[in-house]
Amino acid sequence: MRWKSSSLSWLNNSDDIVQNILLSRPTVEDIDAQVAKVLRGLGNPEPPLQLQDVRELLRIDRAYYSSRSDGFLRETVSKLTVAGVQILQRPTLLLDAVRKFDLRALYLPDRKRILLDQSQPDAKQRWNEAHEIGHSLLPWHADLMLGDHEQSLTPGCHAQVEAEANYTAGQLLFLQARFVQAANDTLPSLDAVRSLKSDFGNTYTTTFWRYIEGAHTQLPMIGMIGPHPRRPPANFDAMRPFRYLIESPAFADKFRSIIPAEIHRAISSYCGHQRAGPLGSGEALLTDKNDDQHVFLFETFCNTYDCLSLAVYQRPHLRIVGF
Repeated sequence: MRWKSSSLSWLNNSDDIVQNILLSRPTVEDIDAQVAKVLRGLGNPEPPLQLQDVRELLRIDRAYYSSRSDGFLRETVSKLTVAGVQILQRPTLLLDAVRKFDLRALYLPDRKRILLDQSQPDAKQRWNEAHEIGHSLLPWHADLMLGDHEQSLTPGCHAQVEAEANYTAGQLLFLQARFVQAANDTLPSLDAVRSLKSDFGNTYTTTFWRYIEGAHTQLPMIGMIGPHPRRPPANFDAMRPFRYLIESPAFADKFRSIIPAEIHRAISSYCGHQRAGPLGSGEALLTDKNDDQHVFLFETFCNTYDCLSLAVYQRPHLRIVGF
């Protein structure tokens, strides 16, 4: 079986579509064990998870900075040392990284301190904080974050590390098996995602992502997140119509990689022009790795700034052969 991580949160302004990254079984098992230890330490809490309790258990401090003002970050950089040695060759490196990559949160391992951008909405700060806690929980991340700059700046290494931290965040915020059990008791739909969002206290997008990756694992599903298909922005690129593509493990195993432009056309065919709420649903054909076609049911919901489209496997497509 192939395993999935959650979305990348440390991204620059690239126009590329972000797709969930596969994690190996040993990595997933290591992360699951670390998260399970934390949840046991908290007494296996009920949802929603209180991140303050997690910080207290792990003895992690939290502070805030503003991406609009560098005063706090400049002071932090000047004091950032490991064993008495400043780890940054240039004091402005952290400031440059925050601006260049539009970072929403940082973790300083030598101080066990998480820094959050206070300009972000509370719901997004919750995910960003959990992501940084994820870095703190994985012992092999400490070496990458404390001086091995040549390796940590390699794009492939960076993406892998971020995927691991996001998978950890998802396991924490959705309480591992608690979410899977609740999700498996639902019929796959955007209504189910909205209900679970409320129950676990996380954002629509993170709940959507976790649902596709973790629920109904034998059922092929794909998710797309992007602008309104009927109200595209001025800089819309038809070849890159989504910001995120999420494949379920069953979809990744059995189906070809989807072509974003074709999927976008299918979604546009049934969506209405309303600004928010349900935009419609419809069926479309997708081809598996054996070149057989199958019917998927698509539905789309807009939360005013993003449209989330869920496609769920329905049945094989029966070809009618004439005589």
